[in-house]
Amino acid sequence: MTDFAADDSVIAFEDVTFSYERGAVSVIEAATFRISRCDSVCVIGPNGGGKSTLLKLVLGLVKPQSGTVRVLGTTPEEARKRIGYMPQHLNFDPKFPITALDLVLMGRLGWCGIGPYRKAERKRAFAALDRVDMREQAGNSFASLSGGQRQRVLIARALVGEPELLLLDEPTANVDQAVEAQFLRLLEELKETLTVVMVSHDLGFVYGNVEHALCVNRSVHLHPTVRLTGQSLESVFGMKLAVVRHGEECPEGEHIHHHG
Repeated sequence: MTDFAADDSVIAFEDVTFSYERGAVSVIEAATFRISRCDSVCVIGPNGGGKSTLLKLVLGLVKPQSGTVRVLGTTPEEARKRIGYMPQHLNFDPKFPITALDLVLMGRLGWCGIGPYRKAERKRAFAALDRVDMREQAGNSFASLSGGQRQRVLIARALVGEPELLLLDEPTANVDQAVEAQFLRLLEELKETLTVVMVSHDLGFVYGNVEHALCVNRSVHLHPTVRLTGQSLESVFGMKLAVVRHGEECPEGEHIHHHG
């Protein structure tokens, strides 16, 4: 068993099992894996396979029945202020008058005291909007923004706390190809200084864009993306899936065109 005190992984799971109800079937079963600093990881798996639950365990929103979760060398609860998180959906009243800047500033809650945001906090918020090319929309109503613009504002909110670990839940869902291309350019920049873990249902997004895939379907397995095969994906999703590689060398003996 790994000595967690000496482990410098950003995320470390050791034999983690979790279920939402005592005696129920486990959502995560005996998961052991490590994610290193400045790694980029895509969490993939079937609906209901445990992807969102895995993020909740990293954030400390739920606790495992057995095993140990360490994040940034400490407990998930203690590490939470060092984590940036972008949810898949944001529940908000479209009539509520909140601007893009207001939403990003919410990412500084817990860092500043009671009362109006200080000048320094607003400066950080504008800097985060600059990183996602949304400064010009700072004063606009969040409800008036397009889906792709909202996505970038939510990423800015995740970045404004200056995190060491960034968690993104379906960042490319419900956006067009142009918005996805913008996100990929941002991702390349973020990977230089942050550990990025994202959930995605789009297997085509995985290849060439992240270094590792975390395959989750109760059991959890971490693979370099170049080592993913049709057989390994079939074991996760329970069906044959298309695996087509372009512009890179396939693993030895492999050139796969499975059709689901």
